[in-house]
Amino acid sequence: MEFPTLETERIDLVQIGQQHVAPFFDIMSRDEVTKYYGMDSLMSPEEAVRIIGSFQTTFELNRGIRWGIVLKENGRFAGTIGLNNLNIHGKKAEVGYELHPDYWGKGLIREANEAVMEYAFTELDLFRIGAVTFPDNTASSSLLKKLGFMEEGRLRGYLYQRHQSHDALVFSLLKPEWLERTSKEGA
Repeated sequence: MEFPTLETERIDLVQIGQQHVAPFFDIMSRDEVTKYYGMDSLMSPEEAVRIIGSFQTTFELNRGIRWGIVLKENGRFAGTIGLNNLNIHGKKAEVGYELHPDYWGKGLIREANEAVMEYAFTELDLFRIGAVTFPDNTASSSLLKKLGFMEEGRLRGYLYQRHQSHDALVFSLLKPEWLERTSKEGA
C-alpha cells in the first residue's frame, strides 16, 4: 500500500522519514510535550531514528499510520498525528498526536485530526476511532470533545510514565456520529 499523503488548508500530512529526525527529536525531547504522552522524553537523536523506523514498520504491517505535520507556509515539521493500534478487519484504531509548543493553541491538531478522521472513516472504512488521554490533559480532552468524541470512562493505572502508573481517560468517535457531525457542518 502506498503511504497516504493528506492535505488541509494550512498543513500537509506526510510520511515521516530520516529527514525529520532532528525536528522530531526536538519535539519529543521536551518535557512539556511528553508530560501527557505516555512515554518519557527522548534523550538522544538515535532514539528518534528508532521511533521513526518503527513508524515505517508499523505502516508496512498495516498496524498503524503516522503522519508528519508539515506547515505549508514555511515547510516546518510541527509534530505528528497517527492511527495507532490499527485493526482494518476489526474496523478500529486509536488516534494520537503531539505538537511543538510553538504551535499550541493555533488549531493545527484539530485540522490534522479532521483530515485523519476523514481518511479513517471514508478510505479505511473504520467504524471506531478511540483516544486515550491523561485526566489532567484538559487541552486534549477538550479538543476530542470538540471533534465529537465521547468520554467512555477511566482506565485505572493504564499509563506508565516517569516511574509511576497513571489513570487514563478513554474517548471514542463512531462513524455514524462522525457522519452526522460532518453533514451538519456541511449544511
